[in-house]
Order: sequence, then structure tokens, then C-alpha cells
Amino acid sequence: MVEALYELINDFEKMLHDNGTRILKFYLHISPEEQLERFEQRLDDPMRHWKISEGDYSERKLWPDYMEAYEEALERTSAKHAPWYVIPSNHKWFRNLAISELLADTLEDMDLKLPPAVNIAEIRRKYHAAAARQARQGHKPPKVSHKK
Repeated sequence: MVEALYELINDFEKMLHDNGTRILKFYLHISPEEQLERFEQRLDDPMRHWKISEGDYSERKLWPDYMEAYEEALERTSAKHAPWYVIPSNHKWFRNLAISELLADTLEDMDLKLPPAVNIAEIRRKYHAAAARQARQGHKPPKVSHKK
């Protein structure tokens, strides 16, 4: 079942790439120590209680299994056209910097160009001509009946 899922993910991302979509995937890694510290902050701050669920702490014992599954998923679904980037995320400032740099580099590599400027004066002239023509011909918007 998992094999088929990896294949679907890879095929989908390949199709996106073949149609001109750039794909960047980020895995935001938080250490077990940082996670525990964040749990403590959530417990101590009533404004953060909404971030806690019953399973958060009990799931910690499964951390090694989760990490093994994540590593396999990242390995099996990372490709040159759709790479995974593992971002150390214990410090939000570093996480934000790393992702921003990857995004900026990717956008720069895409060599994007602004669309050509439009001639607003010409569009305005065409609009007013069409509106005047419509008014002379007595066109009115269709009436909408609200009968049921």
C-alpha cells in the first residue's frame, strides 16, 4: 500500500514538473528536546492550551518509528525535479531564513518577467466606445426572475 502511495506521489509531482510547476518540499525538523520544551510552554501558558492534544505527549514514545517512516518517505519521494529540504527548525528565525533563501534562489533561477504593460488609455477608449454603442442600441442587462 505504501509503495503505491509513493508511486502516486512521484507520478503526480513529475506531471506537475512536466507542465512547468516548480516544486519545493520542506520538512521542518524539531528535535525531541525542543518538542518537549514547547510542550512545557504550552502547558504553562493558557493562551497556548489550544495547541495541545491528549496524544501529543503519549506519541513521544513512537518518535523513533515516526522518524524512520519520515526518512523513508523523504528518501522515496525526493527527486531532482521535486526535492525535499530538511530544515532544522528548533529556532524559528533560522527556519524562516533557510526557507526564504531557498524560495528566493528558486524564484531567481526561474528568471520570471513582468507581463508587458497595458495601454490603459486605449482600453478606456474601447470601453467607452462599447458602452456608448450598447446604450445607443438600447441593450439592457437580462432580467432575472426570482420565481421559484
